[in-house]
Amino acid sequence: MKKYIIFILIAILGWTLAQTFKAIPFGADRRGDLSNPNKVAAYYLRQSPETLQTANSITAIVVNFRGFDTLGEVTVLFLAATGLASILYRKEEEDKTEVERVSLPSSSLVRTGAKILFPLILLLGIYVFVHGHLTPGGGFQGGAIIATGFLLMLITYKHFETNHNVMVWLESLAGLAFVLVGLYGLFMYGSFLQNTKSVGTLNDLISGGLIPLIYIFIGIKVGTELTNILDILLKIKPGREQ
Repeated sequence: MKKYIIFILIAILGWTLAQTFKAIPFGADRRGDLSNPNKVAAYYLRQSPETLQTANSITAIVVNFRGFDTLGEVTVLFLAATGLASILYRKEEEDKTEVERVSLPSSSLVRTGAKILFPLILLLGIYVFVHGHLTPGGGFQGGAIIATGFLLMLITYKHFETNHNVMVWLESLAGLAFVLVGLYGLFMYGSFLQNTKSVGTLNDLISGGLIPLIYIFIGIKVGTELTNILDILLKIKPGREQ
């Protein structure tokens, strides 16, 4: 009986996907010009500065027009990090040994340089996702830059530790905040991640409505997830061959 149910569900899913793909006009000219309101690209390029007050049209597409896709991408990253952690993470109580990090001895010059660069890299990452609606960049890029700063410290200082609990809490709260912002748009304006009506003035830091806020949440979530992945990958048992 279970096999028949699974077969029926797969058939329904296949039929739904077939109807969806059938409705998509593959090969149609969607480039158009900005004066044609029926063209998708033209619509995005026109609405980004006029309606959303965002100078970066890519940001408007990723976070607003196709924000639900971005939520899916963040979810995939979260699942990848969780899966990797479940495979590689070893609890001290189970192993009865301390976990050491793969790290070669660093010179005083490298250690000093890492101390100087670390806060600057974090500041750059924060700048990138805070200004994602104004300049090229955004939450994913800013989060990756922040993770790079932590990677520098992890490979430079063998005993440098990240607070795993703090990272998990930040990651969880950022993801929850992203979903709550989306639900706010759904209940207030009838569409998930729908932007507010008060979007500010173009090229101002406080503009774009909810877009900068969403990118901040994405930046924090991506930065903490990637940092946790790097920390786990750099740890091995003492005495194990590298």
